[in-house]
Amino acid sequence: MANVLVIGSGAREHAIAATMLKSSQVENVYCAPGNPGMTADNIQLVDIDELDFAKLVAFAQRKAVDLTFVGPEVPLAMGVVDRFQAAGLRVFGPNQSSARLESDKTFAKNFMIRNGIPTAKFKTFKDAEAAENYARTLTLPVVVKENGLAAGKGVSIVKDNADLRGAIDASFQKSDEILIEEFLKGEEFSLMLFVGGDKKVIFPISQDHKKIHEGEVGPNTGGMGAYSPVPHINQQVQDDTIQKIVKPTMAGLAKENLEFAGVIYIGCMLTATGPKVIEYNLRLGDPETQVLLPQLRSDFYEMTTALIDHQMPEVKWQTGEFYLGVVVAAPGYPASPQQHIELPNLPKNVFYAGVTEKNQHRHSSGGRIFTIYNHAATLECAQAKVYAELSRIDLANFYYRKDIGFRDL
Repeated sequence: MANVLVIGSGAREHAIAATMLKSSQVENVYCAPGNPGMTADNIQLVDIDELDFAKLVAFAQRKAVDLTFVGPEVPLAMGVVDRFQAAGLRVFGPNQSSARLESDKTFAKNFMIRNGIPTAKFKTFKDAEAAENYARTLTLPVVVKENGLAAGKGVSIVKDNADLRGAIDASFQKSDEILIEEFLKGEEFSLMLFVGGDKKVIFPISQDHKKIHEGEVGPNTGGMGAYSPVPHINQQVQDDTIQKIVKPTMAGLAKENLEFAGVIYIGCMLTATGPKVIEYNLRLGDPETQVLLPQLRSDFYEMTTALIDHQMPEVKWQTGEFYLGVVVAAPGYPASPQQHIELPNLPKNVFYAGVTEKNQHRHSSGGRIFTIYNHAATLECAQAKVYAELSRIDLANFYYRKDIGFRDL
């Protein structure tokens, strides 16, 4: 029987660890550092920070861990996979060189250009004046992006020339390099795949809700909810995306010696001229994972280990149902979330994120606290089930969007 280590502490990692435990081949699932909400699912917490690579490797060796699955982007960008591989340990995730496709937006955009992958026009700048001059040559709105990891929050969409310099200066306060991009009009969707060398497993399409308020307004967040599958992103669009984006991406990875076993998350925009790439992430999305992994009907551990060995696994997804998840956040999120709010009793179908425990009481500690999810034969019913459950819980001290799934309803 196998031992699995999941690195990370959020609702995404809770979903990964809980799905691993369903495998008949898996005995123990450890999560470092994890969160106290995970223990209800028999996930064993390990008090090691996700960036303490030496201790993580030593733990994996001591506990004879057969597979380590890296959840978040920061340890990947800092080379955790390289450390595990150097110790001869089996790990799922990109090495530091490949992880640049997420951690370095300029590198990623140039990779797309070199490999003929459709994306927005852009230029990279280290000087505010030059950035402003270029931005003024584009049609409004324009997109200002910080280069580097920003937990989904490092993007400004500028609709008025008067706001341009302020947005550029604000981005330079957080990053010494920024990108100015043309604005892509259309519908956003997430396409995730697991890869192992040239082998790939494509996940069902999902759609995230990035903005804090209903109707997609307000500042960006890490994601306020998701649903899957997405009816209006039909099979033709998916086939188009695989042909124009997935295949050239994988061919580019092979050509540039960047192949790995791990996740490619392609943030896509369906424009009038077809799908284009907004960005790559090299890990599973949060909150999309919380509505994707419950759809898996085959063995998650087997799928992951087969891809590490560059074998094609047998994979089975549910068909005929819709899965919808709503993120419950602390008030004040994303700017300054309130801390240490006591959590009410919650149902089973919850993946926990920003949670601590004291005297057997769980409290909030962070921005996004948990994701509640459900499924039904129609998207409308799945949405109704989740919101009916939320209405029965005392969440007066918390915040969540009331319209997850609105684009298809």
